[in-house]
Amino acid sequence: MGRNYPECGGMKMKKLLVAGPTRLSGTVRIHGAKNSVLPILAACCLCCSPCVLHNCPDIADVRTALAILESLGCKARREGSTLCIDPTGLDRHCVEPRLAGKMRSSVLFLGALLARFSQAELALPGGCPLGDPIDLHVKALSQLGVRFCFEEGRMRAVWHKRLDGDIRLPLPSVGATENLLLACALGKRTVNITGAAREPEIADLIGFLRAAGADISGAGTSSLQICGVSRLHGATYTILPDRIETATYLCMAAGCGGETELLRCDARLLLPVIERLREAGCEISADADRIVLRSSGRLLPLLPVSTAPYPGFPTDAQALLMAAVLKAAGGSEFRETIFERRFLHVPELRKLGADIQVAGSTARVRGVRQLHGAKLRAEDLRGAAALLTASMMAEGESELTGLCHLLRGYEKPEQNLKNLGASIKSVDIPAPFVYNT
Repeated sequence: MGRNYPECGGMKMKKLLVAGPTRLSGTVRIHGAKNSVLPILAACCLCCSPCVLHNCPDIADVRTALAILESLGCKARREGSTLCIDPTGLDRHCVEPRLAGKMRSSVLFLGALLARFSQAELALPGGCPLGDPIDLHVKALSQLGVRFCFEEGRMRAVWHKRLDGDIRLPLPSVGATENLLLACALGKRTVNITGAAREPEIADLIGFLRAAGADISGAGTSSLQICGVSRLHGATYTILPDRIETATYLCMAAGCGGETELLRCDARLLLPVIERLREAGCEISADADRIVLRSSGRLLPLLPVSTAPYPGFPTDAQALLMAAVLKAAGGSEFRETIFERRFLHVPELRKLGADIQVAGSTARVRGVRQLHGAKLRAEDLRGAAALLTASMMAEGESELTGLCHLLRGYEKPEQNLKNLGASIKSVDIPAPFVYNT
């Protein structure tokens, strides 16, 4: 039996053994966007009839969202990459703490349950420890008449008086924008949001809501108008490709070298990443739903990279690109402007021999000629993918634990990388011997 870890939801724990260095060549099919399907699953709570969602990844966070839906009274089933959600039995407004604590996106059920029941209760969300406060969600919803009470790690929200309003977000928060969309889609009132996040995943959420009968305009801009309607019906909808999964395999191929083809993706969604990889010396060609990257594995240094809200360089790709340039012929600089704890992967990369110095929100990477294998532990989702990237670039064997983080966002990463030629295998972590007296 494998050892169970509370921080990973009690799942049986495994570790990855990675032998490097390796070159990656072959084809990977990209799945639907994790950061689209999660808010859209929450949005199913607003509907009065069944919903069918195509191109849904089979990852831990999606399974958690489905468990939340079922705990609230919905029915859910998977047929391949299609999810069928029947919300007609929805009868509870409280999200169980054991489920809410597994992922940050559980906070999106706040807006959805407020819309349906005028109240919601859930534990403060878990997931990656990146420093992602929900203050913006609370302040924005409070302006619309929601009252909040916090006690012992739980949050209770009640819609005291449903108000029209003009909401200006001080920061383009993806989560706050999504919660406002979910909370205000139902009800006879008009809400205008300025300073809204513009990420493609928000446009995808709006696309689903409009397919279900919502009246929302401004998708893809920083100004949204929501005219609440009395009811939403079920809808059939296809989730857009995951731009961060796409960026992950591009950065892995860039750092390791080789020729990798990605299918069912959209290069338009991650142009800043593609531009930086070209700057580093990679050859990249793209058409409607296909990207091909060729790399020697010895990259050029980058001009300073600064994360920014869409359409800027995505914070979720920062760790991935940093790993790719660890052996570049020169120095690169990364400035993180979105999450205050986005450098959790840096101490682990140093174990591999990486030369990285961090000062505040800036990390400076000096390329080294060689990395060596090490024992590593991931602390967050994208950091896990960065450690895996660097392990494949390193000489000798590396051991990576904390895989629960990786599996929250990637479907079958081990098999995908094996198909590309990586020497990688997962093994159970033995349970510790306990002597009972």
